[in-house]
Amino acid sequence: MRRRLVVAVAGLGVAGLTVTLSGSPADASHELTRLTSVPAVVDARGVTAPNVISPGLTEHPVAQGSMKLENPTGAVPYYGYDGDAPTLVPDPAVTQAPGHNAEASKTEPDKNTYLRLWGLHGADPHYDYGTHFLYQGHETGSPGYLTRINLDADDAHRVTLLATTQVDGTPIPDIDGSTWDPWARRLLFTTESGGNASVLQATPDLNSTVQDVSAVTGRGGYEGIQNDSDGNLWIVEDVGGSVVGTKAKNPNSFLYRLVLTDKTDLTKGGRLEALQVISRRTGQPITFQPVDAAHPDGGAFTDDQKDLGNYGPAFATRWVTVHDTAVDTSGKPFDANALAKAAGATPFKRPENGQFRPGSDFREFFFDATGDTNVLSSANASYGGWGGIFTLTQDRPGADTGTLSLFYAGDQAHTGFDNVTFLDTRHVAFVEDAGDTVHTQRAAFDSGYLFATDADYPHGAQPVRFLAEGRDPSATEDNLLGALGNGFQNEGDNEITGIHYSDGDPTPGGILGAKEPKLFRDGWRLFWNQQHGDNDAWEIVPARG
Repeated sequence: MRRRLVVAVAGLGVAGLTVTLSGSPADASHELTRLTSVPAVVDARGVTAPNVISPGLTEHPVAQGSMKLENPTGAVPYYGYDGDAPTLVPDPAVTQAPGHNAEASKTEPDKNTYLRLWGLHGADPHYDYGTHFLYQGHETGSPGYLTRINLDADDAHRVTLLATTQVDGTPIPDIDGSTWDPWARRLLFTTESGGNASVLQATPDLNSTVQDVSAVTGRGGYEGIQNDSDGNLWIVEDVGGSVVGTKAKNPNSFLYRLVLTDKTDLTKGGRLEALQVISRRTGQPITFQPVDAAHPDGGAFTDDQKDLGNYGPAFATRWVTVHDTAVDTSGKPFDANALAKAAGATPFKRPENGQFRPGSDFREFFFDATGDTNVLSSANASYGGWGGIFTLTQDRPGADTGTLSLFYAGDQAHTGFDNVTFLDTRHVAFVEDAGDTVHTQRAAFDSGYLFATDADYPHGAQPVRFLAEGRDPSATEDNLLGALGNGFQNEGDNEITGIHYSDGDPTPGGILGAKEPKLFRDGWRLFWNQQHGDNDAWEIVPARG
């Protein structure tokens, strides 16, 4: 019997909102009977707080930042810490100063990719590492590196260091996004790391072969990356623009599609495209407007930006070519962001991640815009400062044209959206990374929200808060130390990242969006990372009893 997931919403609040799931009696032991929206966790200075999760759900850690790697190095001894200081918590005998750290640097494991693979190896040649693996790149620290959580293994073999360098010996830059490309049989990792921002492909086993493919993908502030059913790669960029007005930012990031020459081999090249949105007012493309004497606010407060930030009729879209390796045969990386601007693509306010809706045959792509991440932004009220969620609809994944709609307009309680995952064909989870400033301003930490794709959000419906993140003791200390201005290097409050729901299928039929997810059945598993602080990697499961 097919499950039916119903979201009941009313008004602008979230208290009492529910998600009800029904299924056959045979599935009852694996069923959630009810998800209730929980309150946000209050941000109080110097106070630790646990996570709160909807009744019917529970979570358990599958790894923690202080877990020793099974194959540590001097530079990378732990899952979530560099080896640049002897202690993992602030040493009261050490005076914190720039270049003289009181605790080790945290590496912030970011997005997760879950896979079921056979015959993989680890540091112990006599150990069976099982078949269930969770991969992640690390967002901060030096060097950058790739890890694999061996979900079937004991603690001594739980986390394997896969690589710290590329095939040419270049250090791996800090990583943001990840996915599995089943045609190439490679993990793909994206980076936002300034001048060496890259897209890397990596083999999934010990001593991973890591290769920079930025001559094909270009370089930008890339984070989200997903395949479609044609083998194209969709890449979502997170580059903050110039600050204008009061705490507002000029739209400066793009949505890309890479049409590959050979989907089994990224190195053979392809055509990079960026999304162009057509103005409802003028019929002309909405393009990047730099800050200059004639436009002191850039494009942050235009009529078109106002339309993008508010509910209304759909926009027409088309893809424009920004680079083609058949034309540029230099084999060198290129600045995708600059070329997207030159090609007349449409900038958004930090659209970090996106996924295809399962059951849509890859015709519906949901992506978020993080926004300005400041309660005081003068763009919040009408110009998309809170961020939001968009839906791009096309006749097929490779179509040249489509339509764009604002699915959800953010507000103070729902802002800074970052990672995304679908839980079934009609329900999608978006999680916040609002940042310490917003936490303090609104007195609430980040949350994970469940949205119904058919809910009437323009008329007051609201999502279910299924996860209210707290702040662990380590993050609480780091938040206080970071405010002292003494060169403290680690991030403060925890954030929600790496939310990922998958059955781990490594074949082309298993790419995200291809299958109808089964809620906690048939091998589907839900993970998220509590980044910063203790850097716990969690698995969410149904509560028993």
